[in-house]
Amino acid sequence: MATPEDVRTRAGEALADLAPHLRETFGLRLDRWWDDLRDALEGLYPDPDAVASDVVLTAARGFAARPHDLHLLDERRLLTPDWLQQPRMFGYACYTERFGGDLRGLADRLDHLEDLGVTYLHLMPLLQPREGDNDGGYAVADYRSVRPDLGTTEDLRDLATTLRGRGISLVVDLVLNHVAREHAWAAAARAGDAAYRSYFHVHPDRTVPDAFEETLPEVFPDFAPGSFTWDDELDGWVWTTFNSWQWDLDWSNPAVLLEFAEIVLVLANLGVEVLRLDAIALLWKRLGTTCQNQPEVHDVTQVLRTLARMAAPALAFKAEAIVGPRDLVQYLGVGEHAGRVSDLAYHNSLMVQVWSMLATGDTVLARQALAALPPAPTTGTWIDYVRCHDDIGWAVDDADAAAVGLDGPQHRAFLSSWYAGEFPGSWARGLVFQHNPATGDRRISGTAAALAGLGLDPDGGLARIFLAHAVVAGWGGIPVVWSGDELGQPNDPAWADEPGHEADNRWAHRPRLDPARAAQRHDLRTEAGRVFSGLAHLARVRAGLPQLHASAPSRVLLDTDPGVLATLRAHASGPMVGLYNVTREARPFPLAWLHDAGLAAPYDALGGHRVTAGADGQVWLPAYAAWWVVEAPA
Repeated sequence: MATPEDVRTRAGEALADLAPHLRETFGLRLDRWWDDLRDALEGLYPDPDAVASDVVLTAARGFAARPHDLHLLDERRLLTPDWLQQPRMFGYACYTERFGGDLRGLADRLDHLEDLGVTYLHLMPLLQPREGDNDGGYAVADYRSVRPDLGTTEDLRDLATTLRGRGISLVVDLVLNHVAREHAWAAAARAGDAAYRSYFHVHPDRTVPDAFEETLPEVFPDFAPGSFTWDDELDGWVWTTFNSWQWDLDWSNPAVLLEFAEIVLVLANLGVEVLRLDAIALLWKRLGTTCQNQPEVHDVTQVLRTLARMAAPALAFKAEAIVGPRDLVQYLGVGEHAGRVSDLAYHNSLMVQVWSMLATGDTVLARQALAALPPAPTTGTWIDYVRCHDDIGWAVDDADAAAVGLDGPQHRAFLSSWYAGEFPGSWARGLVFQHNPATGDRRISGTAAALAGLGLDPDGGLARIFLAHAVVAGWGGIPVVWSGDELGQPNDPAWADEPGHEADNRWAHRPRLDPARAAQRHDLRTEAGRVFSGLAHLARVRAGLPQLHASAPSRVLLDTDPGVLATLRAHASGPMVGLYNVTREARPFPLAWLHDAGLAAPYDALGGHRVTAGADGQVWLPAYAAWWVVEAPA
């Protein structure tokens, strides 16, 4: 079995020109992380020693090429390993071109983000995609170049440096599951290169594809049914989970892993601080399964995370795993992978339950679902969000629904009807996305304003937007606001006018930032100003509450009034109780419960007032109230 000493000599040439203290630094990291690397590779490949040696060599080259300012950032991050868990973290996500035009233009609009309190900026896919339809940039044709309309890799480096100087960490997508048909690897495979053909899942006939299709779900049944596509040039059936021009990679081939090891460090050395690992749950294929959440996925992530810890420890990983509620926590690391895989993962279940509570005015299902989730490791951090760039799929677990007397399929159907504005009394105006008659699945597109009913019910809509964001900002982890939602922007009525968008109504909730609304962001007489000031207030209050450090778990309090969601966060600095009234009427909460939680003088940090009760001992929460209750300041 290989040892760190065995591979250090091979890596030595890459490190030869570095100062002695840097060579010693790399050697110490290699010693520290070798076992994690070797153990993960053991579960993936027949010759883990050879692959480990190649990974370390890649790490050494990336470390040697890393700019001085990023080596300093590495040291800062190692001194504050919980930097992503700090309450000051507040996120924003956007398409570069829809927010600022291009990378340089985005840099000119950073005052907007600073005013909101943003410290974490996720720029949607900006690496070179295929021409034409490209799934919003997720069909990457070149991982080492930026879309020409957005700028250059030097522009990306400059932006990352500027953001870092203003206390904002840059987040970029890394698409792992597939590449565009036009990518150089796929082009070489079509040209007959056997080595590159082995980068993909290619079959000469339908025998194997048909066997897999028996258990594979369809992602886009409307415009991309099935998971395999015949390609004449390839002379075979190639695996295409998403679209015919997005070819799934075969991660059982170690050459694919090594390609991405290099790509990870190229992006890290540009100053990217977080990589969003797109479609991570789908990487490993196994016959007879859904080919999601296979155990090897976590081994692959552990290898890439270990690579980064050796070469660029300031780089963090975020798992884009939109999976069943009970599979979520695995992407933050449990069991043998605890502390060894992604630093961040999306809390998809929280998003779904927020919208479910608002539609029903009832928290019973949310309490059941959120309380049933396994605890996250203290080193992991949730990404919490009201919505994202994608549609909303109603990931309501049937067992959770049954536990509170609901029928899972019926409740999902109700949520779709409500948020499409079809259910009597609905204030929402979302759009149905990818209706699958065979399964009954009807996902929903829409901005937060459209889904919260800002257009039909302005006062209620404002309250629901604030309440929804308060729930996710008060859960712990990093709350992320989607671009335009901070201004209350509606669905884009012209979403279908752009070529390539007409069949995908998710573009309705990816509007260009409205300059008129942006100019009103500090004017409380305007709708945009009221929404913006409300979300900026959440960010400011969060930053001053140590109870919202992400290592502290949120526990759902059961048996509350059905219209109230109550969460308890236990932190060394003191407890925090989140109280959220999801109804249009005042709802009660026992003051004694706050005392029992350890709050002698309860105080709502969001509203800036003491929490008191009447003679009946009940605290009455106004309609759609959101309170973060802590001990009153001295």
